[in-house]
Amino acid sequence: MNSTAANTSNMTTSASSIPSRVELESLVKSTPTSGKKRSLAALALVATLGSLLFGYDTGVISGALPYMGLPKTAGGLGLNAVQTGLVGGLLALGAALGAAMGGKLSDHYGRRHNILLLAAIFFIGAVGCALSPNLFVLYPFRFILGFAVGGAAATVPSYLSETAPSKIRGPLVAIDQFMIVFGQFLAFSVNAAIARSTGGPAAVVLSDPTGAHAAGATVSWDILSAIQGLTVSAGNGDAWRWMLLVASIPAIGLWIGMRMMPESSRWHAANRRFLEAIGALKRIRNEHKDDILGEIDDMVELHRQAPREKWSLRQVWNARWTRRILIIGILLGFFDQLTGINTAMYYLPMVLHSAGFSSADSITLNVISGLASVIGAGTGFLLIARFARRSVGIYQETGVTLCLFALAAVFALGITPFMNADGTISGAPAIAPWLVLIVVSLFVFAKQSGTVMWVLQAELYPAGVRGSAMGAAVACAWLMNAVVTFAFPLMISTMGPVWTYVTFGTINIGALLFYIFFVPETKYSSLEELEIIFRKRYS
Repeated sequence: MNSTAANTSNMTTSASSIPSRVELESLVKSTPTSGKKRSLAALALVATLGSLLFGYDTGVISGALPYMGLPKTAGGLGLNAVQTGLVGGLLALGAALGAAMGGKLSDHYGRRHNILLLAAIFFIGAVGCALSPNLFVLYPFRFILGFAVGGAAATVPSYLSETAPSKIRGPLVAIDQFMIVFGQFLAFSVNAAIARSTGGPAAVVLSDPTGAHAAGATVSWDILSAIQGLTVSAGNGDAWRWMLLVASIPAIGLWIGMRMMPESSRWHAANRRFLEAIGALKRIRNEHKDDILGEIDDMVELHRQAPREKWSLRQVWNARWTRRILIIGILLGFFDQLTGINTAMYYLPMVLHSAGFSSADSITLNVISGLASVIGAGTGFLLIARFARRSVGIYQETGVTLCLFALAAVFALGITPFMNADGTISGAPAIAPWLVLIVVSLFVFAKQSGTVMWVLQAELYPAGVRGSAMGAAVACAWLMNAVVTFAFPLMISTMGPVWTYVTFGTINIGALLFYIFFVPETKYSSLEELEIIFRKRYS
């Protein structure tokens, strides 16, 4: 064993030490597993707790914002439109940095190491946000939480794709998307439970010059905000803190669970640590049924064909074929955010409230769209397993575009004409608000059942720079997320919902064309085969 380790150590120092097939066969036979056996199901469940946190932390803000908008004396933070945009936008900016840095860190130290680090940051960010006494403390903790979200977005899909056999790679990576969506649904459910238990965003009235409410009465903020001269002392506005604090629980589970999982064998192989690659792969493969030698040999073959001591993003950009792949990945991220999906995740209660529902009902009804999203993500398993990646992407963009234009039409015909100067609605058809909810639910179903962006991101890039390249692409996606998140409340207030959704619908026509004409197919090849195919196609 010691002599084998010494030989493998020498292999990491130069291209000439790359083993032949015969040498590799001897290594596979003599190398034991590097730890206890783990099933792929357990590995995916644990790793995607990071994705669940991603979903929860992005979805929970939709129910927290109505409480944060309450006066400070009622437990809220008194947010205005700009501050509301910043609460969401700063998380997205933190996610952009987290994706970029997380990708580099995962290339340097390993996928597992990075997820463990992110678990600690998730915990710190969640607790810090929940305990923030004011906006100036909340903002940096939202940024920190965003760092963890972005790092998870860049690292978890890479970890899953690198540990999965080729035949189930797509569905396994799709678990990542499902857990993001399930995390959002969990957030909506927690929000609804807290909203119902507290009676919704409300405050305690100390004095009411109008005489309409008795001293100490609890009334809805919808009514409260319309009363002139009202003095507020306390209320349930601090319910948002409990909503945010719940995220600390799965963060602890992620940290504990990942300590029991192996490092990615492909990360070991990319760093020419072939002995460790074999030991890690044996932990998650059946030595009697799976072709471990063939899988390891595919990893080593990349070094035989194009030996490279170190990858960098500059090298990726300077080489024509890798630059083309990176641009495709960046555009995939841009268009994924420009579907407007995160406006539904962050601001749907605001949209439903503008359509005529009360604040408390809007938070509760958000669960329906969350359920549609979960069902969509579950359907996505079947679509990704059965159909080509491009076909699923084309379906997604078609459905999203139609729903966005339908949403604009509902507001144009059934809501906007009946809106008063103060933002209230009078005389609108009773079915109009429900049509908004139905169309939004169809929108999130189409988006989540057709989301292949994360699968494609995990499959596109060369092994030696997969973490950094995916981190760069996901960082760009989060920068676009920040733009959309910050701009959406302003677009709604200045352009109105009709032209806001027409704008997003028009952009998604371009996204549909992008999938049709530019996105490559990745379903039918191993990660190593794809690298060889792309090198030939795009050089």
